[in-house]
Amino acid sequence: MITFNAYASGSNANLYTAYDGQTKVLVEMGLPIKEIKKVLGFGLSEISFALLTHSHADHSRAVKDILKAGIDVYTSQGTIDALGLSGHRVHVSQAKKQFTIGSWTVMPLDSQHDAPEPLSFLMANQKGERLLFATDTFYIKYRFKRLDVIAVECNYSMDILRENMATGLVAPELKNRLLKSHMSLETCKEFLKANDLSRVQEIWLIHMSDGNADADRFKREIQALTGKFVTIA
Repeated sequence: MITFNAYASGSNANLYTAYDGQTKVLVEMGLPIKEIKKVLGFGLSEISFALLTHSHADHSRAVKDILKAGIDVYTSQGTIDALGLSGHRVHVSQAKKQFTIGSWTVMPLDSQHDAPEPLSFLMANQKGERLLFATDTFYIKYRFKRLDVIAVECNYSMDILRENMATGLVAPELKNRLLKSHMSLETCKEFLKANDLSRVQEIWLIHMSDGNADADRFKREIQALTGKFVTIA
């Protein structure tokens, strides 16, 4: 069984791990390295490799320290260029070109976000269990079968966003950025309805907005829609 954990999720920092009993993967590294070591129980030695979706600091803050710690990082050329990464532990990942490390086979997928060449990741272990990790994307154009764990962005809902705009809490330019770079509750629901969830054991709602979301409501509505166990990161 795939074990997925969230240690930080949102606009301030993002840090997750995926473990299949053999190979532990770090997904995102948006906390300072000292905090990463702390929340992981100083267990960086247990990390086999790291995946990075894009260059924004809340996801990439500690990437150079992770490289210095001897952990290989897989990300897009656009992210590598944006962050000025170099060295033999930096590996270029291209959308729809899979690679295998340890017990994981990883298929990078293109995301829709305001960063250079952002990616999502479909991960499969040797048992055939599959994890989808998709954040900081306002839309997922792909459809999937035989997923076991889904970690998907559910950043805001349109009704809360409209209310916050009406009261002046959200500026129009922020609304425009959200619509073109982050996934709404409504879009998340449509994505889940369009996919085969028959094997899904757990859905993680990640990268939720501090001001434009309602965690309890989102969890309740996604559970009602899917009939699956839902965790808020």
